[in-house]
Amino acid sequence: MPSRRLRRGLRLTELGFGAAQLGNLYRETSDADAAGAVDAAWDAGVRYFDTAPHYGLGLSERRLGPVLAGRPRAEFTVSTKVGRLLVPSQGTARRTDDGGFAVPADQRRVWDFSRDGVLRSLEGSLERLGLDRVDIVYLHDPDDHGEQAATSGVDTLVELREQGVVGAIGAGMNQSAMLAELVERCDLDLVMLAGRYTLLDQRARADLLPLAEERGVGVVAAGVYNSGLLSRDRPAPDATYDYRPAPAALVARAHALADRCERHGATLPTAAVAHPLRHPAVVSVVLGARDARQSAANADRYRARPPEELWADLARDGLVPDVPGTRGTSGAPDVPRVSGAPRAAAERATENGSASRTRNPRGPLA
Repeated sequence: MPSRRLRRGLRLTELGFGAAQLGNLYRETSDADAAGAVDAAWDAGVRYFDTAPHYGLGLSERRLGPVLAGRPRAEFTVSTKVGRLLVPSQGTARRTDDGGFAVPADQRRVWDFSRDGVLRSLEGSLERLGLDRVDIVYLHDPDDHGEQAATSGVDTLVELREQGVVGAIGAGMNQSAMLAELVERCDLDLVMLAGRYTLLDQRARADLLPLAEERGVGVVAAGVYNSGLLSRDRPAPDATYDYRPAPAALVARAHALADRCERHGATLPTAAVAHPLRHPAVVSVVLGARDARQSAANADRYRARPPEELWADLARDGLVPDVPGTRGTSGAPDVPRVSGAPRAAAERATENGSASRTRNPRGPLA
């Protein structure tokens, strides 16, 4: 599978594996299905795997690590996230987690982007994964903790990167505005953007994507189906958009997109996967999978590249603007090294003003 290079040399396959479902996202997944999902993704050529403590209160990491452990460490890339510490909570152990995962609530999430919090979170992730290192660490959903994330959080990740503990650092969110501010202020290598650069949501074109391209910061696109509306050839009657019932206007627009896709021998999901990879700043699209069948379907959708005529048709009809200088999903150039380096850590720490507090519907970053 083709891969794209970050500015410090780390490579990500164009299709990544999102491990939220391994944490029993919304419903239980068996150990066998979870392992099968990872195995099938590997067989399809996927070598980038993303997880987080948030996913199933650590269950995703505990499942992902052992399946990868038997494979050559140099052949795959793993990312996890910091910002939500897992703290034992015996008083709620008999309840079910209220964070969207079908697991016992025997731990609680505590927001912490301090140096100590970042280090403790990463230490816990390594223990659960059973790996000696992770390649990428993201600040996870710092919407309400922007200033701490941009200072102590990023400074700690920079320190870990300089020590060689991690290879690349970034932030992952469901909004583009704060990610753009973090790219502007901080020395990040990549960001994970969920749901804000899709066939139906182009907000990142106005802020994050131009800046990321200028700075040589890679963008990992997640949530490309907008939580469900774009996941089928035709929108389901009960389709969701950003984890809520899809508005009628967006359902109608999704049907219009599906019409154009069918006209060009493509499908709505294959176009949803291919679309972000056309932008020069995007280095990977991460799709979640619950079992081997879903991993195989993800790979099929990635490989089913819509014809160029589709993008011209969508742009001409005002449905999806195309990007000048776009690239296809095979043999794509590496992310270039560019000038305009981010500000130094010392300057970052003394800047006035806090990161944007723009809120977007919160769903698991997967």
